[in-house]
Amino acid sequence: MLGLMQHHPLLISDLIEHAARTRPDAEIVSRTVEGPIHRCTYKDVALRARKVAHVLTGWGLGPGNVVCTLAWNGYRHMELFFGVSGAGVVLHTVNPRLFPEQIEYIINHAQNEYVFLDLTFVPLLEEMAPRLSSVRGFIILTDKAHMPVTNLANVLCYEDLIAEADSSYAWPQLDERTASSLCYTSGTTGHPKGVLYSHRSTLLHAIVQCMPDGMNLSTRDSLLLGTPMFHVNGWGVPYAAALTAAKLVLPGPALDGASLYQLLRDEKITMTFGVPTIWLMLKNYVDQHGLNPREELVLERVLIGGAAAPRALAEAIEVQFGARVVHAWGMTETSPLGTVCTPLPKHANADLEQRLDLQALQGRYPYGVWLKVVDDQGDALPHDGASAGHLLIKGHWVTNGYFGSESEPLLDEDNWFDTGDIGTLDSDGYLHITDRAKDVIKSGGEWISSMDVENAAVGHPEVTEAAAIGVAHPKWQERPLLIAVRKAGSNLSKEQLLGYLSTRMAKWWLPDDVVFVDQLPHTATGKLQKRALREQFKDYQLPGTPS
Repeated sequence: MLGLMQHHPLLISDLIEHAARTRPDAEIVSRTVEGPIHRCTYKDVALRARKVAHVLTGWGLGPGNVVCTLAWNGYRHMELFFGVSGAGVVLHTVNPRLFPEQIEYIINHAQNEYVFLDLTFVPLLEEMAPRLSSVRGFIILTDKAHMPVTNLANVLCYEDLIAEADSSYAWPQLDERTASSLCYTSGTTGHPKGVLYSHRSTLLHAIVQCMPDGMNLSTRDSLLLGTPMFHVNGWGVPYAAALTAAKLVLPGPALDGASLYQLLRDEKITMTFGVPTIWLMLKNYVDQHGLNPREELVLERVLIGGAAAPRALAEAIEVQFGARVVHAWGMTETSPLGTVCTPLPKHANADLEQRLDLQALQGRYPYGVWLKVVDDQGDALPHDGASAGHLLIKGHWVTNGYFGSESEPLLDEDNWFDTGDIGTLDSDGYLHITDRAKDVIKSGGEWISSMDVENAAVGHPEVTEAAAIGVAHPKWQERPLLIAVRKAGSNLSKEQLLGYLSTRMAKWWLPDDVVFVDQLPHTATGKLQKRALREQFKDYQLPGTPS
């Protein structure tokens, strides 16, 4: 017997129409590539998204067709998020920070038929266009006044294109399992891999994001999305923002400290999203200019993902900015939400040090996903907060397989996906990521968390960034080498830094050596590129080891 309830498919088009109906005047504020700040409303975005859908349908595109974007965070990109997927076409957000060879590979692999691009990326596409076998045309996201002279074939102006389109377009009632968007992993090993999301998975993900034990988004918030919309669809925030009709601020290409601080202040931002690197730049800007963000801002929450926030950064955000760090963990394969670090009732009276201890965790997993940790043999480990193992996940917005490789098994027999992370779970369900499986340092049969060593090092007031990697050792298999970046003007010595670390970790975790560098390599999504460091230091001789 089935229930006697109405059934309506969960569709992305319903999100933007809901926002346009319930809070049509709520603002979407964008710093444009052309320069000025642009303001529009959810009602405007819904109307223009329908125009986008009308154009794509007129070109004969529908379910199974793929178009891509190379674009910053802005209102036109937002229109594509809803207009492309709403028409049943797959929206493929391409990360322009990847190597050109990787961009070319994924556009061809995804069989993109049209490319929507910001002005910034015209030279990049001009160079690779002859090798993009499936692309039929290029649409530059600007108006006629700013159209560049370009040798791109079949190039169109976005504003001219949608000006003549019908805004009364009727959204198709798709099967909610229809593919909605496509994102590729950053490709740190081998070719990038595609993750194909559905309307259903995207809607469920957005709903959980808005829950108090998710990201706690509401219509009362003013959100600044520092996470690129080409990075796992902006962590799903554009969809969740529409679900709540919250004010959304999109910083475009300007992610420097001055530009972000201006938006935080002028747009009265209550919550922001981004990787730790953005917040390190913002903190440096505040320090250099003697600003008082506690008085000038109304910021409440800073959601940090992509990499763990150093404890010193979390403390600065709370003490200097008067805001709370909310750690989240996820990956492209999980849409990305896997955990969010929200407090429990027992944490209500926690002092600063206790709050920072909690904020160092990646958080609890919400309804919709399941987590477990297993040992090398695949046996489940206890949720005691100490037993570290391989982190597995399954859920409503977790991938079944990679796009174009559906026949290759990715999950185990019980549908668990191996994240490649090493972590612990405690009795309250809090996850602590201790390392990537490939980054953990294996010394004398024991594991040393490179992330914990790095976070301790960044806690030193004269260290801006650090990376710990395993270096071959004749007795212990591997020992940790710390590679650190000093603050400008600092003369911090190896001995001083090791002395600082010696009071903050077990003796056998202490790095055997420290190398200071001007900068560390990062992936296209801002993560430390450990593989490059391991290659660079593969022949490094630790002090006291035979040459």
